[in-house]
Amino acid sequence: MSRKILIWLLMKHFFFIFGLLLTLVFALHSWAMVLFWSLFLEQTHIIQVLISWTIVWVQVVFVLILVHVFFHDPILVLERHIQEFLIGKKDDKKIWFQRGINSHLNFILKFFEQTLWTLKHIKSEFLHGKEIKSEVDLWKEIQWKMLEKKLPSIPSLDIIIKSKPAGEIGWDSYDIIPQEDNYYIYVWDATGHWVGAWFIMMMVNSLVSGFSKVFQNGSSILAKTNEILKPRVKANLLMTLLMLRWNEQEKRLFMTGAGHEYLMIYKYKQKKCFQIKSWWVALGMIKDISKMLKDQEIKFEANDIIVLYSDGITEAINTPQKNGNEQMFWESRLIEAIEKAPDIEKNGLKSAQSVFNNITIELSKFMWYHHAQLDDITLWVIHYTWEKGLQNDISSQIPEEMITEWHW
Repeated sequence: MSRKILIWLLMKHFFFIFGLLLTLVFALHSWAMVLFWSLFLEQTHIIQVLISWTIVWVQVVFVLILVHVFFHDPILVLERHIQEFLIGKKDDKKIWFQRGINSHLNFILKFFEQTLWTLKHIKSEFLHGKEIKSEVDLWKEIQWKMLEKKLPSIPSLDIIIKSKPAGEIGWDSYDIIPQEDNYYIYVWDATGHWVGAWFIMMMVNSLVSGFSKVFQNGSSILAKTNEILKPRVKANLLMTLLMLRWNEQEKRLFMTGAGHEYLMIYKYKQKKCFQIKSWWVALGMIKDISKMLKDQEIKFEANDIIVLYSDGITEAINTPQKNGNEQMFWESRLIEAIEKAPDIEKNGLKSAQSVFNNITIELSKFMWYHHAQLDDITLWVIHYTWEKGLQNDISSQIPEEMITEWHW
């Protein structure tokens, strides 16, 4: 062990030891020369020469010590700090260098001190960012499993549904819950776009699924869901929701709105699209919303088409960013896109696919190039085909020349 320590000391202080040895050699050589000249000089003169040379070499040694202490040692300390930083030993330690008398070297040490401190925090933020990234990936996987699951099919309805988040995680969601003859079709949008909002969405989905086994009316299901939800969430976390209850046996459609967007319905006989307002109160706004919700029966006839959507469509803008000159897509353009969707038969019959494609095309054209999708976009198109299957030869693939940058 002593041998290893001796080798380490020799390597660490090599230049200092080498300088001392070199100084000693030169000193011995000088004194030897003085002794040689003493053969020819008087004794008093010899003593003066010896004293002078001794003073010179003492000064040389003193200079070497100063160089070692104030120049060489700080550089070694800097080197050790950098090595410890690179192997991770400085993560929980303060980085600080002792200052010397050399202002130039102090400036260099200060620079490296600040640099290592900055790198330490960048490293910490990077590692924390990796943790956040892993959480985001987890939520993306959960969302993908929820939204990409195979939805139940409804015999008399042709349904197309897609959703595109504005960021890595989306805050729009949707589902179809079958309960005997009833199918509960709903879309919702959560505020406060972060993990807390996703917990609320999962809670709402579970509560709606559970209460649909107990209550038939959408208003009762949403009122009970809100009653449990409200005491458990922050005041700024709300959820807008639009629910349809389709009775497959009776062929009747009921709507219950909770602060969501309009329900759009294209009437085949009138060749016209109408908008039906959703009720204003959102889930999580107040504890008791039972008296504010209502079930409204919608006259839904054969070959009619219903469109559900989130505000990411109507509030889409036609500029790369909000600058005061942007326009929004609004409900008027959505209605026009529905009404002008290509017919699949000469008598003006439209399909879910033709309406879905045309909304996509018009929205993409409106957002144009270098677009900014500021919010999640969700779109349902539901075609009442009655009992017969619809011969639909419209492809779900939209030609690239008909759209700009934005696409599903």
